[in-house]
Amino acid sequence: MYLLQGDPGAGKTTLALQFLLEGVRAGERALYISLSETREELDSIAASHGWSFEGLSILEVSSDPSIEEVETTVFPPSEIEFGERMRGILAEVDRLRPSRIVLDSCSEVRLLAQGALRYRRQILAMKRRLAEWNCTILLIDDPAPGAPDTLLHSLVHGVVTVEQLAPEYGAERRRLRVAKIRGLRYRGGYHDFVIRTGGVALFPRLVAAEHQREQTGEPVPSGVSSLDALLGGGPRRGTSLVLVGPSGSGKSSVAVQFAVAAAERGERAAIYAFDEGAAILRARSAGLGMPLEPHLARGTLRVQQVDPAELSPGEFIQLVRRGVEEDGARVVVIDSLNGFLAAMPQEQFVILRLHELLSFLAHRGVLSLVTVTQHGLVGGELTVPLDVSYLADAVLLFRYFEAGGQVRKAISAVKNRPGPHEGTIRELRLGEDGVSVGPVLSAFRGVLTGVPEYVGARSDAGGLLGRE
Repeated sequence: MYLLQGDPGAGKTTLALQFLLEGVRAGERALYISLSETREELDSIAASHGWSFEGLSILEVSSDPSIEEVETTVFPPSEIEFGERMRGILAEVDRLRPSRIVLDSCSEVRLLAQGALRYRRQILAMKRRLAEWNCTILLIDDPAPGAPDTLLHSLVHGVVTVEQLAPEYGAERRRLRVAKIRGLRYRGGYHDFVIRTGGVALFPRLVAAEHQREQTGEPVPSGVSSLDALLGGGPRRGTSLVLVGPSGSGKSSVAVQFAVAAAERGERAAIYAFDEGAAILRARSAGLGMPLEPHLARGTLRVQQVDPAELSPGEFIQLVRRGVEEDGARVVVIDSLNGFLAAMPQEQFVILRLHELLSFLAHRGVLSLVTVTQHGLVGGELTVPLDVSYLADAVLLFRYFEAGGQVRKAISAVKNRPGPHEGTIRELRLGEDGVSVGPVLSAFRGVLTGVPEYVGARSDAGGLLGRE
């Protein structure tokens, strides 16, 4: 006997019907006992999911003609009604002998019992009868603070709670938690789920430690030798590279360069774009000499546009897992962390979610690239919505700077756990020929401030920045 608890609208009835229909598909007998839903309402749910109730037995206790209203002046009518209804339920179960039963809902039984002791005794008697019939029953209940339904927790073998959260903006979020299962190991914590046409889709919480594998850690070239030199030959497989900088400084272009280079080698790569549409990404990449269409057509590259207002964090992580485990992606780009943060209803847990995701990708030998947009453009203090640099194995820093009356871009490697890296600051150029990294900006001081001071010879300035 299991207890499924949740507020109205959380998905209890949908989950219970899916549990029964799965038993019907397996050749088992299943019975749905309805004390609150009418047959018309159940048919409406089935129609919305494309389900058929063929093979499923449905007992409407509230409209059962065998249960007659009894009027008496000695006993309260509720006592007579409660006993009749419970006897009718047990008689139907005894006749069908199903292996799966759903009782919807216990709140109706509690109201009829009109007392915690009688309510508990009746559920306990039902539990003993069902044990004799060797069947599994799922009790549905709407919890209420201070209600006696908490007494059921000690009677049932397992307790599952479902919740519906309402963020200030965007679609509702649903999550599930296994509070108790006797004699079995289970994954604790909250697991996101959605209700789609066809039923409930659950996204179990990711535990990266369950996916550990030995990895070689060879360099992953970007196709731009000067860019790879910044990171000591390129980022390693099974590591994470965070690209930090203000908007438009070239982070996404560099990340796409790694994905395109992997696709050109015949490897599979996946780009998850939070901040720009797939069409804009394709057009921008084509303008930089990195057309995506050939790789998209061959299936070596996949671009997935993500709407953080409609996608839960658990569903997004499952999307990435599917791209790695089923599609075989070896390079994953998340553009950007700001969009991933917007998908989190509780910001304090985004670090834990991201840590598990990056660890999972590392165990699978995947190079993961995450862009982080800083607030601000040129000069002043640039801030990030969340500091994830300590989670990353390597960090590339992007900056704007002004020189010769033009706004330029600079790039530097500030961290590389797998090995040595350049400590220089170089100019980043984006053009029709793609991504290129220029010479060291040794003639300038204060490039990272956005307003550098030229300290070299005047004859070197043109060569360092390139004459137009």
